[in-house]
Amino acid sequence: MHLFIKEFLNGNLQKAKHAAGCPCHKRKKPDKAGAAAVLDLTSGSVPRQLLRFTIPLLLSNLLQGFYSIVDMAVVGQFVGSAGLAAVSNAAQLSFVINAVGMGITMGGTVLVARYKGAGNAEGQKRAVGTLFAMTMAAAFGMTVLSLLFYRQAFSLLRVPEAAIEDAEAYMGILCAGTVFVFGYNMVVAIQRGLGDARRPLFFVVLATVVNVLLDLLLVGGLHLGTPGAAAATIVSQAVSFFAAVACLRRQEGALFHVSGKGIRFCRQEALTILRIGLPSAAQTAVVNLSYLLVTGMLNRFDVTVAAAAGAGLKINTFAGMFSWAVGSAVTTMVSQNLGAHQTKRAAKTCKCGLLLATAATASVALLVNLAACPLLGIFDSDPSVIEEGVRYLRICCSFNSLFYGAMYVFDSFATGVGSAGLAFANACLDAVGMRLLLCWLLGFCLNLGAQGIYWGQALSSVLPAMAGGVYFLCGRWKRRTL
Repeated sequence: MHLFIKEFLNGNLQKAKHAAGCPCHKRKKPDKAGAAAVLDLTSGSVPRQLLRFTIPLLLSNLLQGFYSIVDMAVVGQFVGSAGLAAVSNAAQLSFVINAVGMGITMGGTVLVARYKGAGNAEGQKRAVGTLFAMTMAAAFGMTVLSLLFYRQAFSLLRVPEAAIEDAEAYMGILCAGTVFVFGYNMVVAIQRGLGDARRPLFFVVLATVVNVLLDLLLVGGLHLGTPGAAAATIVSQAVSFFAAVACLRRQEGALFHVSGKGIRFCRQEALTILRIGLPSAAQTAVVNLSYLLVTGMLNRFDVTVAAAAGAGLKINTFAGMFSWAVGSAVTTMVSQNLGAHQTKRAAKTCKCGLLLATAATASVALLVNLAACPLLGIFDSDPSVIEEGVRYLRICCSFNSLFYGAMYVFDSFATGVGSAGLAFANACLDAVGMRLLLCWLLGFCLNLGAQGIYWGQALSSVLPAMAGGVYFLCGRWKRRTL
């Protein structure tokens, strides 16, 4: 102040203004890039906002799928069909393990988004701190359990004997790195709940580059086989996790204290996260467990079928990624709008998401079928594997796409409104009532073999999609609260 008075009396007005503003220069500058990345999903055109939020999510899904495919492709080319079958089985088991972390973080996304829509900054702080504590506890528990029981799981799945050694070597490393996978999903869940889908995309790009380079070095260059591929995946997830945490620590507004008093359980937030997260975790686990059991059914045939179905499933997931991206956007956008008490906008979000998901998924399914042979050739050059993989894609990717897209959007909508239990029930209908039952009936009871199992997977989403549509149309969700 004395400097301001001195310069003012001397007639130096510019210096006086600068002196008066000196304290402001010591404050932290706003994170303009961060502010631009965060979307206000409670205002503006619904289709436009949904699309703007979906595109970065889709790119993230595609990149994650890309480096997962790089794992399989590099292993398939340098290790062979046995290595490909090993990675396919291990990947299915890791999806089940990671379902717990994904479910808890989904509960965090919904709660953060609801607080964001309501403009409750203190609630966001409590939700984030609680989510950090819960995710780290879950990661520790799942690491211990997975390391103890993954060999027994492979035994139950009847992994082909030629692939069992590679599968166990791959899985042991993945289990040890569970904390990085859980942690990454947690940070991304917080950012998406706030309406930020752009920065998570950057972290996926970082993970993809690291993973691809390490795959080529460890598997292709040093010939470390499936352990090298697993190490590449875990190291890339760790790098991405630490980068994401560093970003949160710098985020403006002091919402995120990822150390000290910031990481703690808040009872109300913990209960809400669990009420949404546990059904979501169970939903993801049931769905992935059903795919794991179907993989076990296919393992009863031979390595050719196991490798072809593994590669076919990996390609088929690309058609589903559009539905996953739209579904994630619908969950966040619906939750924010219900926090702002905009039920009509939430309903319009679901309708726009349904149209977008089904159209995109059908288009990708068509492209996959047209390019089935060259796509399968990325994983394995064995003509018998490619022939069987084409058969898988012709059945599973063609008929299933439209119903799967509708089912996923309706389930994501139910999660966003807080009815995660209904989404779980629908997942059970899809996974157990339809997929496993139909695969068993068509594959073994009617003796259609592997093709019967393919048809069981293709038909599994029909009834769940209809059930989700009935829930949306009935309108009872409008009275749901957290």
